[in-house]
Amino acid sequence: MKHPYACRTAEHGISRRHVLKTMLGSAAGAGLAPWAEPLLAGEAKKQRKQMLFLWLDGACSQFETWDPKPGTIFGGPFRSIQTKVPSIHISELMPEMAQRMDRFSTIRSMHTRFEDHSRGVDPIQRGDPKNRGVTYPFLGSALAKWIGAGDSGLPPYIHIKPGSGGFMYQDGGFLGPEYGSLALGDGLPPANLAAPPSVTPAINDERNLLRQKIDQRFTDRRMPDAGNAYKYTYRVAEQMMKRADLFDPTRLKAKDIERYGNTEIGRHMAQASRLLEAGVTFVKVTMFHWDTHGDNFNCHQAGIPQVDRALGAMIDDLVERGMYDHTMIVMMSEFGRTPRINGRVGRDHWPECWSVGLGGGGIKPGVVVGKTNELGTFNSGQEYDVGHLFHTIFKAMGVDPTVKEYDNRGQPLPIAHEDCSPIAELLA
Repeated sequence: MKHPYACRTAEHGISRRHVLKTMLGSAAGAGLAPWAEPLLAGEAKKQRKQMLFLWLDGACSQFETWDPKPGTIFGGPFRSIQTKVPSIHISELMPEMAQRMDRFSTIRSMHTRFEDHSRGVDPIQRGDPKNRGVTYPFLGSALAKWIGAGDSGLPPYIHIKPGSGGFMYQDGGFLGPEYGSLALGDGLPPANLAAPPSVTPAINDERNLLRQKIDQRFTDRRMPDAGNAYKYTYRVAEQMMKRADLFDPTRLKAKDIERYGNTEIGRHMAQASRLLEAGVTFVKVTMFHWDTHGDNFNCHQAGIPQVDRALGAMIDDLVERGMYDHTMIVMMSEFGRTPRINGRVGRDHWPECWSVGLGGGGIKPGVVVGKTNELGTFNSGQEYDVGHLFHTIFKAMGVDPTVKEYDNRGQPLPIAHEDCSPIAELLA
């Protein structure tokens, strides 16, 4: 069944930015380009969309975050607290976000197909498109294609995660390895980022000239995709070497670690903030250990405040830098947790109804979309699939899913599930 909400059209009226662009364009045409062009370039840079994607792997509980049900048989031990938006209450484990809900929103009526991690994690992050026998790109790879890397020269899709790092080409799906993610394992820089002291700039230039000739010979004898991937890798590596400070967690400021929290997720989010400030299009931060089949409440009591603190600090930083209006934040998992509390004081997998938090660029603030019934067992009214979420994200990021489509070697493919559409209430 098609989603009942139509795509929201752009709001009418003349904005300050529109006036500024018109004035600058006219000034440039009148021969005033020396002052107009820098301002116009600055305005264009400010308009460029970016995204922070906070992935809580294993699935955090909606009851202990965005949709508490205190005092019910399934509610658990935690209270709900009023937020800065009087009509919205969230878990007491999230006091920082409670003070920022006038800038953030949530979907409380997600409903998805899969209840196991092996089938849930990838489809959720790929938008769960119809099965066409092709591997769709992850969200970060899709936005890397449609928005690009900008003028930072840095990879458009960077993933900060616990454990090992490296280049995760699989994320690119049929778009190819160029759209994979650069993973910073434990937030550490890629191996061998710094050149050996013996390699002087002159020697490096000579080596690169030789490499370019060999690359060209390689490309001439093969499909162009392989050669382009190699060239892209070297270009990005070269720029990353110039900005090595961004990939070194030891260079985080003490005051930032204090604000974000001296925890793994706090440090990773502080590093993500620096990458966004440097112009990276899409930064994904992963936190593991949310599969709470046992000891659910102690796990959430330990973990959610860490996420809450880091997310609050991120919003504050983006607002202070003037970036929040064009930087979208999404916090989600592959599904939710069961209302029923099992014999190990845990909650199991529950795709029937769960929550997503989102805010920033293109998202209307202080909104709750959808609701669950009084016990939180099922959705009450309109449900939303991941297809709706992806339509909403793309639309908010300035990529119209009704206009854009992929070209998979001549095969046209929709960028989001064509049976879904944006959640109009969320779009600013």
